[in-house]
Amino acid sequence: MRKSGNQKSETAEFVGFLFKLALFVLVLRSFVVAPFNIPSESMQPRLMVGDFLLVAKWPYGFSKYSMPYSAPIIPGRLLPNPPTPGDVVVFKAPPNAKEDYIKRVVGLPGDIVEVSDGLVSINGKAVERTEIEPFVHAITPNSPCYRESFETSDGEGNAICRYPQFEETLPNGRSYRILDLDENSDGDDRGPFVVPDGHMFLMGDNRDRSADSRWPAQEGQAIGMVPQENLVGRALVSVFSTDGSAELLNPVSWFPAARWERIGEDF
Repeated sequence: MRKSGNQKSETAEFVGFLFKLALFVLVLRSFVVAPFNIPSESMQPRLMVGDFLLVAKWPYGFSKYSMPYSAPIIPGRLLPNPPTPGDVVVFKAPPNAKEDYIKRVVGLPGDIVEVSDGLVSINGKAVERTEIEPFVHAITPNSPCYRESFETSDGEGNAICRYPQFEETLPNGRSYRILDLDENSDGDDRGPFVVPDGHMFLMGDNRDRSADSRWPAQEGQAIGMVPQENLVGRALVSVFSTDGSAELLNPVSWFPAARWERIGEDF
């Protein structure tokens, strides 16, 4: 009988431990940090397909979108804070607010944003843009080249892409790198747009491969003006990156596939 009692006690303790662990993970994921992986090339060069990062949940306050599966536990938004131009944010994409997207904040309420010949202007003033060294990456399953004209090889005969790269500096002094690969693309002449109250104008850093606030919201595509209430969090740090060459059932292939130089980069 004592043995049976001990077994019941151990089972209860184990169940209690699992409950506490689940509660800890829920609180951590909802209010501190959550993982996010990059599924598209819209934020190159800063983010590449196969990057994994942590998203900080506290900078903009908390809402139902902070919770797993957008559980409607939190009414409205608690401790709200507006984003800062230049922030890389994760949000629920309009119009259905079901999918997580990641883009960069370019305009806030009252701003007039326009794109002309690929150059962004805010409130009638062109955003400073300077061409810098090319963005170079290895051609891998996660990172093909867009066109053959960008393909070349390094000194060891490895296939690489070389993209023209620019640095933009917003009026508040925030700088970041962008890609602008196609002349006269559909996104090079858009607007002007007036950002409504409570909204954001968001763009991808890879200007010709990003469906963003330059187009009206459409499910699974562009996002239009994004309500700040849709914010999930702010990109914090890259924690892992893979080039897509690893085989799931072959652990030996995992290490060569890792892009170690991208791990630990903050925003």
